[in-house]
Amino acid sequence: MQDGSTEQKTGSVTALYHGACPVCSAEISHYQDYCVRKAVAIGWADISNGVDAPLLADLELDREDVKRRMTVLDSDGRIHRGVDAFLVLWRQMPRYNWLARVVSCPGVYHAATFLYDRLLAPALYAWNRSRGR
Repeated sequence: MQDGSTEQKTGSVTALYHGACPVCSAEISHYQDYCVRKAVAIGWADISNGVDAPLLADLELDREDVKRRMTVLDSDGRIHRGVDAFLVLWRQMPRYNWLARVVSCPGVYHAATFLYDRLLAPALYAWNRSRGR
């Protein structure tokens, strides 16, 4: 799964991620390894290599927008971005259900969304762009 290829499972959650980003890649690799060990069915789509251009076009997503924030498709095909994307992903993995419950709490959710959308995601995106990724 970590070879950069797209692995999608019909009816499951699919994470779209920027595999050329070392931080994104490390986090997704951790989730992928966990899902393999626990037989959790999540699809993975690395948008950095251009292979997923048809998927992005079908979803009407721009590659740069996906690089800016975590993006996940839920099992109904709805697009979730940022913290909401992490919540969808974490709810699929038993080890992370507790984290999804905590981050879903109103005060925590708003703080996490603010931090991710205003600080972490923009800083990571800018860092990757400055390095040509």
